[in-house]
Amino acid sequence: MEQFTKKDAVVIGISADNVARQAKFRDKYRLNMPLLSDTEKKTISAYGVFKEKSMYGKTVLGIERMTFIIGKDGVIKKIFPRVKVDGHTEDVLKALAGI
Repeated sequence: MEQFTKKDAVVIGISADNVARQAKFRDKYRLNMPLLSDTEKKTISAYGVFKEKSMYGKTVLGIERMTFIIGKDGVIKKIFPRVKVDGHTEDVLKALAGI
């Protein structure tokens, strides 16, 4: 988190989970960033993150894990679709260096 702060970046997480479930997740993984609850799915739908996915051969609605870099002007500068945890922090920090 210190590396993001040095780049003047703010990191937040958003999911459709309720606040209690968010807190449990945050505590389990010892996260030091805010997690926002979007149980009505307004924000995740607006960002195109809540979408049809294929799971075990069935089409279901779910959240695709994505990262957005949003500039101080409010414009999306970069999108990382289908995020995998390993190496993602480094990829985002590299992208921030170029913005």
